[in-house]
Amino acid sequence: MVFFFTSTCGGYTLYMGKDKYENEDLIKYGLPEDVWFHVDDMSSAHVYLRQKTGELLDDISPELMLDCCSLVKANSIAGCKMNTVYVIYTRWKNLKKTSRMVEGEVSYHRPQNVKRVKAEKNKPIVNGLNKTKVEDHPDLWQIQKDRECEMIEEKKADRKALIAVEREKEKQ
Repeated sequence: MVFFFTSTCGGYTLYMGKDKYENEDLIKYGLPEDVWFHVDDMSSAHVYLRQKTGELLDDISPELMLDCCSLVKANSIAGCKMNTVYVIYTRWKNLKKTSRMVEGEVSYHRPQNVKRVKAEKNKPIVNGLNKTKVEDHPDLWQIQKDRECEMIEEKKADRKALIAVEREKEKQ
């Protein structure tokens, strides 16, 4: 089961697994647009932000960052009791999972691409996000395959357009 939330900051989708086993599927079947959030050095939920195609990590607004960090902090057994924690975040594709890791544990392909931000307790934001909470059982594998097909088609269209431009230049 996956919990989906809608941010008031541009209608972005945030989502997280019910438990560490769900987190395994989320780690395995993410999309290139996904950004992963976790409380640093503590057990917590894995919260994902689904960015719009073409957006960068630096495109996350301060308000949206606050939503993501507040949600991940609130879903940490130890972190939710603290006034301040640090939250780490990176692109889904930077997550590294090996067979020796326990459920929910990850490492990184490029640790230098993991960012860290301070997060404070923010009940009003968490309460607002919880009002948008929807439980679902999506076919994560199919969603990932569909996105891969879309990306292949986008690359084909880009290539066709480039070839057309080059042919046009040759005619002149």
